[in-house]
Amino acid sequence: MSEEKTHMPLLGDDFPELKVKTTHGPMNIPGDLKGSWFVLFSHPADFTPVCTTEFYGFQKRVKEFDKMGCKLIGMSIDQVYSHIKWVEWIKENLDLEITFPIVAANDEVAMKLGMLHPGKGTNTVRAVFIGDPQGKIRLILYYPQEIGRNMDEVVRAVKALQLSDKNGVAVPANWPDNELIKDHVIIPPPGHVKDVAERTKQYDCYDWWFCHKSL
Repeated sequence: MSEEKTHMPLLGDDFPELKVKTTHGPMNIPGDLKGSWFVLFSHPADFTPVCTTEFYGFQKRVKEFDKMGCKLIGMSIDQVYSHIKWVEWIKENLDLEITFPIVAANDEVAMKLGMLHPGKGTNTVRAVFIGDPQGKIRLILYYPQEIGRNMDEVVRAVKALQLSDKNGVAVPANWPDNELIKDHVIIPPPGHVKDVAERTKQYDCYDWWFCHKSL
């Protein structure tokens, strides 16, 4: 019998269609999220210290995601009743209510998203998928079980993707605190020689291929 292989979704792919059970009831992903940006993030297991700090961190930033029109969805291969009990524990012991749904994934769902990495054990890795309103995968991050994520980077990534889409620009490293150009954005490369001649007159430039501007 052939061994089932983990499918690793690629940037620009349609997010795989998933019919799942969650703490907020049944969901179709990405169908129920159409028209909205979303962040789906997986965690290895409920009732674990690193995962608890991550859920606390994501919930603390829910208002920031809401302002961007971006929905949060958690996921692990634990059952719904385990998710519910863990959410209750967080509220009772850490005084914070988790308001976003948590998916009870099975191995089939985890395999579709490339979340089961045999070399890292049987639990799901810490995956982050950012999807756009058309249901396209725009960013993917994988972290090992032993390393917690940086929630501010996920917020920054959503902001940067939305900014890039809206303005047709690229976003520099560490934006909006880039060491070279601060909060400026990068102008796309020129399309022909005439653009090259005009480029340095229109924008701040290190050279014609490296021009930037404020928004």
